[in-house]
Amino acid sequence: MLRTTAKGNSMQTHVNGITIAYNDQGTGLPIIFLHAFPLNRTMWTQQEEALSLQFRVITIDLRGHGESDAPLWRYTLDQSADDVHALLDQLAIQQALFVGLSMGGYTLLAFYRKYASRVKGLILADTKAQADTAEGKEGRFQMAQTAYKKGPSAIADIMIPKLLSPATIQARPELVQQVRAMIEGNEISGIAGDLMAMAERPDSIPLLKQIACPTQIIVGELDQATPPSDAKLMADQIPNAKLAIIPNAAHLANLEQPEAFTHIVATFAQELDKGKQTEPPGP
Repeated sequence: MLRTTAKGNSMQTHVNGITIAYNDQGTGLPIIFLHAFPLNRTMWTQQEEALSLQFRVITIDLRGHGESDAPLWRYTLDQSADDVHALLDQLAIQQALFVGLSMGGYTLLAFYRKYASRVKGLILADTKAQADTAEGKEGRFQMAQTAYKKGPSAIADIMIPKLLSPATIQARPELVQQVRAMIEGNEISGIAGDLMAMAERPDSIPLLKQIACPTQIIVGELDQATPPSDAKLMADQIPNAKLAIIPNAAHLANLEQPEAFTHIVATFAQELDKGKQTEPPGP
């Protein structure tokens, strides 16, 4: 068996030389959720619980995060895309709707570049198409050094103000603790590896006009890491893309405003499911 049940809907499988952990719940149109850096698949719990009543919801711990392996060697977003592709093959899923937030969005752009025929629809949330600037790359290199010197707790201290709005940090300590626990649960090798992978990612702006599937862009109104201007750029460049800006949400819009985020995903998924009943193409 290539996958084994751990508990509940939690599964593990072996792909590309590593173990990948994922949840698989519900039936219907498959929706694949890819998480932000440096979190894990449990960031999608509220979406999973709501949407799995109508759809097949699969949440994945990308390599280096959560319960998936965190190898010591070099990471790339293409590797993460290959991991997702291998999992789809094992689950016999020809096409799916993909939802990626932040690094998950970067991974989806890498996935679309390689495996466009597997994508029935895209939801790109709180992410951007541009490559890192030189300053951005340097910041990631420095954060990787911090991870090795001071550990995941120091990364949580750096990242939480970037991920959540000041109002959320002040008023919702339970959410702050949830995010901190996700960050501190990661291996240092995974944190550093994905920082390098993000620093090395290519500019995806030329790809945007080639995206032919239905696409929804989502961004938190208060997102400072990938602000609404980045979302608008993607919506303008991707043919027929829709744009939704969620009030009172920063970079983790799905956690700060879960009902609004889930409603957008559900509406898009319902339209996608009803809109095209043709047979999906082969891989």
